[in-house]
Amino acid sequence: MAWWSSILAKVYRSLALVVLVYITALIALTQSAWLQRHALYTHAIQVPTWWADTNNPEQFGFAKNQITPFRFTTPDHEDIYAWHVLPLAVYVKHESGLLQEPSGFVKDITERKAFKILRDDPSSHLIIKFHGTAGSVAQGWRTDAYRALSGLSNNHVLAIDYRGYGRSTGNPSEDGVIIDGIAAVDWAIKIAKVPPNRIVILGHSLGTAVAAAVAERFAMQGVEFAGIVLVSGFTDVTKLLTTYSIGGIVPVLSPLRVYPALQKQLSTHLIDKWPSAERIANLVRISKRVRLFFIHAKDDFEIPFSHSQSLFITAANATTERGMASDLLTKMKARSTIDLGNGATISTWKGGDNKVIREEILAYGHHSRLLTYAPTVLAVNKAFEPDEGMMLPP
Repeated sequence: MAWWSSILAKVYRSLALVVLVYITALIALTQSAWLQRHALYTHAIQVPTWWADTNNPEQFGFAKNQITPFRFTTPDHEDIYAWHVLPLAVYVKHESGLLQEPSGFVKDITERKAFKILRDDPSSHLIIKFHGTAGSVAQGWRTDAYRALSGLSNNHVLAIDYRGYGRSTGNPSEDGVIIDGIAAVDWAIKIAKVPPNRIVILGHSLGTAVAAAVAERFAMQGVEFAGIVLVSGFTDVTKLLTTYSIGGIVPVLSPLRVYPALQKQLSTHLIDKWPSAERIANLVRISKRVRLFFIHAKDDFEIPFSHSQSLFITAANATTERGMASDLLTKMKARSTIDLGNGATISTWKGGDNKVIREEILAYGHHSRLLTYAPTVLAVNKAFEPDEGMMLPP
């Protein structure tokens, strides 16, 4: 039995080491704002774009000059790197002129043909895309998402790297990233001359929090967009960390569920909280017109789909003057929910005269791949054409 005792001793030592490393990491995160933000935003992780040139979008399978890399400057003087993606149908019509221009990064995008097409075509639509943590505009499934989104006839895409990401300057923080998002919308409205009713704000993962914050800020100014599409979102960082697993494998605070007081205490040390539920509720309350979509996959092992369900209930509740009890809201939601099979559902909620909220829970799509799926593209299209298929029969 000596050999068995030896094995057990090694297992116990290994477990003790894992627990020690976990506790040490948590303590370090609560004490260091720098470390906490690097862990939250993971902006230093650039795989697979470490060895690829984002100034050469053809490396990612795009046609020459279908994408224009450029920068704009924020009010606090950070340079934000961005891609303007032309829809293929538009590219085909202007291919000969586009091919005559030099490719790569441009200092003044307003001189480029692609920009002039966006600015001068009154039928052009613009999707402003806010990505999740890590990487750059060219990370992972993001380039496939641009292809899917720009496949529709007149949908241009503006994708940005927040400060500290990719080729953008600075370091990310909640306030700073919101400034970046607002600056992107300001560029679209003031420089590209695209009115808000031809703009859809699309956020994924962390980008859903950015989209919610940016849309709320503009709603406070009376500016309303064609629609807001939130894919794989979360209610706030505090609740997210109790359910989130890095890469769908490594848990953050969920091992502390049996110690709720400790979990709560650690959460008080969070610097950037991203209260999306609160912001979405305010956005819905103060807006006269709302087209809001929540999309999430049941097989998302990073952020549970229950977060999007909670956001939907919060948004629906905000359409009522005094609020409703959660059990009544849930019953009313069930009446407008269609079962698609395999656990997939579509729910719609209409509040007031012109506020429509839609939740789509898919059986498949994981965390990031969902961006490339038809339901995401359809949600964007429905936002631009709000009277087509927003409300489904019970």
